[in-house]
Amino acid sequence: MSNTDTTAKKVPKLFDHKSALEIIPHEPGCYLMKDKQGRIIYIGKAKDLKNRVRNYFQKSGDSRAFVKMLPHVLHEIETIITRNEKEALILENTLIKRHKPRYNVLLKDDKYYASLRIDTKSDWPRVEVVRRKANDNAKYFGPYSSGGAMRQTLNVLNRHFQLRTCSDSVLNNRTRPCLQYQIKRCPGPCVLDVDEALYSQHVKDAILFLEGKGTELVEKLTSKMLVASDELEFELAAHYRDQIESISKVLETQKVVTTEEIDRDAFGFYREGEHVVVQLMTVRRGRLEGAKSFPLQDQAFPDVEILSSFLSVYYQSGRLIPDEVLLPMELDEGEHEAFTELLSELKESKVKLLVPKRGTKKALVDTAHVNAEQAFKTKHDEDERIEDMMEKLQQKLSLTNMPNHIECYDISNFQGDPIVGSQVVFKDTKPSKKDYRRFKMKEVTSQNDFASMHELLTRRLTKVANGEDDAPDLIVVDGGKGQLGQAVAVLDDLGLSSVIDVVSLAKSRVDKVGFQDADVTRSPERVFIPGRKNPIVLKQNSSELYLLQRVRDEAHRVAITFHKQLRSKQAMRSSLDDVPGVGKHTRKLLLKHFGSLKKIKAANIDEIKQVTGIGEKTAKAIFAYFHPTTTTIQEESP
Repeated sequence: MSNTDTTAKKVPKLFDHKSALEIIPHEPGCYLMKDKQGRIIYIGKAKDLKNRVRNYFQKSGDSRAFVKMLPHVLHEIETIITRNEKEALILENTLIKRHKPRYNVLLKDDKYYASLRIDTKSDWPRVEVVRRKANDNAKYFGPYSSGGAMRQTLNVLNRHFQLRTCSDSVLNNRTRPCLQYQIKRCPGPCVLDVDEALYSQHVKDAILFLEGKGTELVEKLTSKMLVASDELEFELAAHYRDQIESISKVLETQKVVTTEEIDRDAFGFYREGEHVVVQLMTVRRGRLEGAKSFPLQDQAFPDVEILSSFLSVYYQSGRLIPDEVLLPMELDEGEHEAFTELLSELKESKVKLLVPKRGTKKALVDTAHVNAEQAFKTKHDEDERIEDMMEKLQQKLSLTNMPNHIECYDISNFQGDPIVGSQVVFKDTKPSKKDYRRFKMKEVTSQNDFASMHELLTRRLTKVANGEDDAPDLIVVDGGKGQLGQAVAVLDDLGLSSVIDVVSLAKSRVDKVGFQDADVTRSPERVFIPGRKNPIVLKQNSSELYLLQRVRDEAHRVAITFHKQLRSKQAMRSSLDDVPGVGKHTRKLLLKHFGSLKKIKAANIDEIKQVTGIGEKTAKAIFAYFHPTTTTIQEESP
């Protein structure tokens, strides 16, 4: 065989870890693993950087996926030295949030959870929902990871403690009590003479409830109920009775897992390959309050590193820190002390990290593990269901791609102005709202849905053709053959026809088969695809049709909402812009103070003068603009 008959295969160069290790120090800090494109794919921390990194490349017969993968994907390891492991822990969390490496723990719900705030120093304290805690000496309760739990708490507070719910600006500007007063959920301090001592007592009772001291509160209310009954104040006694019943129901739903009145977080851990579920069970004052599972994908690194990274991201994101954190495994050497010190600083009191071996604490961790395993199986079943639905949709619509990434577009206009469009994105059947886009037509100025759709798609898909955005697997347009034709034309012009599938979804039509109302029927919704004359009718109530309808309806909702917002702003702006002496800054002041154009029109000169930054001359000009007849009469009066 001649040399010309053979083709030499180029062997990819493996990462030279020995050379990399030579310059990595024996110091605490963070290490950043980068691929051949310079992208950070993993960030870790260590008490000893050299020893930690060396462990990844030791030939110990380790069969874990990441050990075999690293030499093929790594190109460089960068290190950042810190003074101690606690600083490395904080830095790791900061770097993970900034760079979002592929193989690190990235919580999809990494956000500031809602908390409840009561400012006891305000005139009439209220319970308000906030996302961030400020250093303002107010009392904060939460954060609540469950919206349902927070709504249940707010419902009890509003119904039985009767604290105001309105903002300070509304409180100071009301002239009559609102609906909350009418339904006996607020005493009406905005306009009525309310007993401050009684209101203050309600605030204290609400704080007891939010602090989880339900038993103490029930005893206190029971004593008040008996006193009110003895003094023949039966209506007040009935009010206390209702409070007691409501609070007792909340307490009954919380399972007592320990006789100790202590706050604990217990973690469970379950893994199959690179798919991991971390389970959190929260215990507050000895009662099990809730559980939440965190599915993590592409987790190729060791269990202890995944758990450590999860704890760092979770607790440094504004979550409530308990007195004890129960873990299913020991952390690496030095990390235990670093985490304990960091959490204690964040909580401003001592926090214990424990790996229980027996007793009720071990039972709680075991329960968390069982829940983690169940959550994994549920997620696995859901993924299989989604994959099955995608395969059916691909088969029935003859799609080239598996439709994991779907984009839908819709046009909204009213008498030609303004003309807007929407782009919604669904990934794995779920809306990806961060990828939503809204468009105002620039070239199309008259009512022309086809031309508007052509402009919208051209603007969106040009970025795909230029490599600036990811290409969707499937485009869905709202409409029939005409809208589909516009989408196909744009894809052909940009050379994307072979890359992206496209269909249109036409709404059902009304068919009259007789002269009576009973003879009116509706045709099924139809799907048009390129190159096929007749539409495809998917089985009604099928999951495939339901997905397309959801995507289409969401695009319609976003377009309509955007259109209404523009029309509202346009109407308000045009009315105020015509007022002499009213510019952009004054317009903002007016709207912030009054809240709406209707209230501005109804205000008299003295009320307008109360707006900060508006003098008498401007106030008269505003009043005169909206009340020309009244102003003329006033000027003509002797």
